[in-house]
Amino acid sequence: MSKRIKVALIGNPNTGKTSLFNQLTGLHQKVGNYPGVTVDKKQGTCKISENSTAIITDLPGTYSINPTSIDESIVLKSLLNSNEDEKPDVIVIVADIENLKRNLLLFSQIQDLEIPIILALNMADQMERKGISIDIKNLEKQLNTKIVLISARKNKGIDTLKEAIENYNSLKIHSDFKELSHKIDTTYFDELAKVSTRFLAYELWMMLTKQHTSLLSSEEKEQLKSFGSDVSTQKKYQHKETIFRYQKINSILKETYTIDASKATDLRAKLDAVFTHKIFGYLIFFGLLLLIFQSVFDWASAPMDFIDGLFASISEFTKSNLPAGMFTDLLSEGIIPGIGGVIIFIPQIAILFLFIAILEETGYISRVVFLMDKIMRRFGMSGKSIIPLISGTACAIPAIMATRTISSWKERLITILVTPFTTCSARLPVYAILIALIIPDKKLFGFIGLQGLTLLALYGLGFGSAILGAYILHKTLKIKSSSFFVMEMPNYKLPSVKNVFLDVLEKTKAFVFGAGKIILAISIVLWFLASNGASDFKNAEKNVTQNIANQKLSSTELSQKIASQKLENSYIGIAGKAIEPIVKPLGYDWKIGVGLIASFAAREVFIGTLATIYSVENNDDDISTIKQKMASEINNETGEKRFNFATGISLLLFYAFAMQCMATLAIVKRETKSWKWPIIQLVGMGSLAYLTAFLAYQILR
Repeated sequence: MSKRIKVALIGNPNTGKTSLFNQLTGLHQKVGNYPGVTVDKKQGTCKISENSTAIITDLPGTYSINPTSIDESIVLKSLLNSNEDEKPDVIVIVADIENLKRNLLLFSQIQDLEIPIILALNMADQMERKGISIDIKNLEKQLNTKIVLISARKNKGIDTLKEAIENYNSLKIHSDFKELSHKIDTTYFDELAKVSTRFLAYELWMMLTKQHTSLLSSEEKEQLKSFGSDVSTQKKYQHKETIFRYQKINSILKETYTIDASKATDLRAKLDAVFTHKIFGYLIFFGLLLLIFQSVFDWASAPMDFIDGLFASISEFTKSNLPAGMFTDLLSEGIIPGIGGVIIFIPQIAILFLFIAILEETGYISRVVFLMDKIMRRFGMSGKSIIPLISGTACAIPAIMATRTISSWKERLITILVTPFTTCSARLPVYAILIALIIPDKKLFGFIGLQGLTLLALYGLGFGSAILGAYILHKTLKIKSSSFFVMEMPNYKLPSVKNVFLDVLEKTKAFVFGAGKIILAISIVLWFLASNGASDFKNAEKNVTQNIANQKLSSTELSQKIASQKLENSYIGIAGKAIEPIVKPLGYDWKIGVGLIASFAAREVFIGTLATIYSVENNDDDISTIKQKMASEINNETGEKRFNFATGISLLLFYAFAMQCMATLAIVKRETKSWKWPIIQLVGMGSLAYLTAFLAYQILR
């Protein structure tokens, strides 16, 4: 029977833990060249040898075992777990060779928990370029641990690490805490050790300082209470503990670790001076954003037109070649147009994710965080808030989870509440097709496209709304909390083609399959509601024929009138007419109203819904693609195009502000542990969306 070894990966943020996790497990967890990518623990399996398999747990990055935020507290709780089945057999501490001193603080704390440890020094391939040399044998001896040099990105040293994991039983168990505690206060810690014989003195010290007492019996809790009242002593001893640990680390590194700056070929300082410059830094950031959004439109137009035409052809082919009937109508008018409404946006979304992945991989995103910190603080957020706001361009759900790295509850809550203003990938399909319909495809100065500029303005509107919303919340929320900002600047790296490819693939898959499932279900329901109705629906053909008896209409025009009459009297038509008075002041008809309601599940459903409705209604063979159907829609009251400039701007503003994502509301409830905040988000953002859309339409019409 294969031996199963439980392995925990622990390390400071941005040391390459997740890259190592992916190398060991073959999974594709998100990797980023900035801190805070992992905010929850992840698990996977790894075949160590013919006889051994490892269960690998990737824990969130932390600078110390003393947690200051939710993600860091996961590490402590995992290590103090009373369930033996969940306790790791061996811990792999992943450390960055360039910041070894700071990494060894965490190592020394975890070593005192007396669990077998392997110290994996990552990014070893960069030692020579950075002028770093390490006496590994001496370091192993001084730290009383096994050390393995690895490069998780380049898959080097992984086999040696696997071998060390398999032989974890031979690793030394070592702790310096007794010596350390005697330096601090021998009597105090000897008395603390008597509280329980089931836990180590260091474990009891962690339970006391972090008030994590759930594992203790009632009697043990009572005994620990006598230590808990003197908080100032605890803080003084924690401070001493850190100083003594660093003193020992310094003396060890003095003998084993050297950096020869003359041998280093480092451009980092020069690049940082440019990218974080108080003027050029912002200009470069804005220029990159402009480049990204221009590319989203310019590079994606050809493949999008191809996909749009392809699905129109598939729909026509299905209708022409399958026997006439309900199933054929469902396929050609419901499912195929609905799915086509999602697939068409893959090129734009993939291009956007490609740029973001490259910026993350190179380390540039951390410079943006640094650059934006001063601005964010003025609006009640932390510099770390920029990571959820940037992550929100992909999806608000992981972005809101990324707020766990923010230690202040007030700053975290504000970031959670304003992150949904950021333009996510679900808004992109709505923006893309509306911009294509109402903004001319022209260039300013011969190279800046108007459509790309409009998309950039919408992203700017989302970010600006988040900042303004944060300022209002900062001034109105009466929550007292303190915070500090610690941001590690990672090294610049050439993007890994594999990491970028996997990141783009995973995000695009998440969009397509996440949205696809919802859209497929809604398309079927919508098609049924649009293809069935009461007596007026069944008599539509007879009524139209009688009403136009004296008019000379072609067969196409007659067919179109019957289809429109049927749709208006279908179940969905009746429901749409009922809500039309509410959406009409915004410039929308009942069909757009149905799209708005359907997209409460997810924003991207809007286009799929309209595609289904227009497919049921439209029998003109010359109008087959989604864009053509929307462009040809006529406002019967004015005789003008339905999607004109006023209606288009109104819709763009509605989707810029509306909180139309049930999954995001659910994750806000989970993170805030209350329905109060998601309800405030839903009502507040919904009201703002309606008001701005109303004003825009009334002014522009």
